[in-house]
Amino acid sequence: MRTIGLMSGTSLDGVDAAWVETDGETIGRLGPAITLPYDPALRRDLRALLDIAAHASGREAPEIAPGDPFLADCVARLTARHIEAVRAVGWQADLVGFHGQTILHRPWRAGSNHAPFTLQVGDAARLARETGLTVAHDFRSADVAAGGQGAPLVPVVHAALAQGLPKPLAVLNLGGVGNVTWIGADGELIAFDTGPANGPLDDWARRATGEAYDRDGRLALSGQPDGGVLARLIAHPYLAAPPPKSLDRLDFDRALKEAGAAALSPADGAATLVAFCAVCVAAAARHFPAPPVQWLVCGGGRRNPAVMRALASALTEPVRPVEVAGWNGDALEAQAFGVLAARVWHGLPLTFPGTTGAPGPLRGGRLVGPLL
Repeated sequence: MRTIGLMSGTSLDGVDAAWVETDGETIGRLGPAITLPYDPALRRDLRALLDIAAHASGREAPEIAPGDPFLADCVARLTARHIEAVRAVGWQADLVGFHGQTILHRPWRAGSNHAPFTLQVGDAARLARETGLTVAHDFRSADVAAGGQGAPLVPVVHAALAQGLPKPLAVLNLGGVGNVTWIGADGELIAFDTGPANGPLDDWARRATGEAYDRDGRLALSGQPDGGVLARLIAHPYLAAPPPKSLDRLDFDRALKEAGAAALSPADGAATLVAFCAVCVAAAARHFPAPPVQWLVCGGGRRNPAVMRALASALTEPVRPVEVAGWNGDALEAQAFGVLAARVWHGLPLTFPGTTGAPGPLRGGRLVGPLL
């Protein structure tokens, strides 16, 4: 099938779109890939929507009514940008993989007393109607309903791309939240969220400098990690918890406040957040059955020299951007949702016990559009 995968990640910076030829199990041609940034007003409003959902949710699912005007406006603008992205790719397709924007992710966690819940927003029916294409969407909810974490979803695509590469291999994605896929020599998959990545650093840079992110890591590289704050963050129980496990973008907000990060200078705060991201990744490696021969890094974090330097110091294995393997680190997640869309179409499983804690290989996603 010819698919266009769409991804709007936890960094809230824009929508990635990528054309893929795939049967859901193997990947043929990779076509154009583009990124359409969100305008500052949409990015601000999406961030506000995350805050509203987190504060309204308490211990249960968020109390955001479907007809809420602010939510409806955000969804309309978000969907319009995704429609633009599909059209901007410029190649014919049969199917679109539409992840939408995660607003709140509260999967099952040991000791928690909230109902498992995941919420991605976006108007799949409008996307199908205005592009004339069938749309696969709602990739996570079936897994969460079955007791899985609902994330990460991309490991099965990492495995398809990594055929022929030396293993064990670790593929690290650094978006707003970090996640890792460990691929064993026999094809075994273990995947989970490592901890905060670009999300807190982006928020810190915006407050400290007015920039959307720490461009070229300049702020972090000009500071020093604070040992006391870092020690308090490292003590967070998430790092020691075994997988499967996943995070919401805002899960560590309280921990950052209680650790005293707000009292740090702009440069030292950024350096501390970068160091914590690397510590989280190093802690994740303790859950692998065997050390990887290398780490391949995708997502926006690989473009931050401070982050890549911290990872190289924290890990004993080589740390390289995925481009060394011939992959497109900016388009990878969008490409993945093109592949996952084909898996939905063909009724193939999206999640597995080793990737989300699903009870078995589990199908998911829903289809809407003219091919049905």
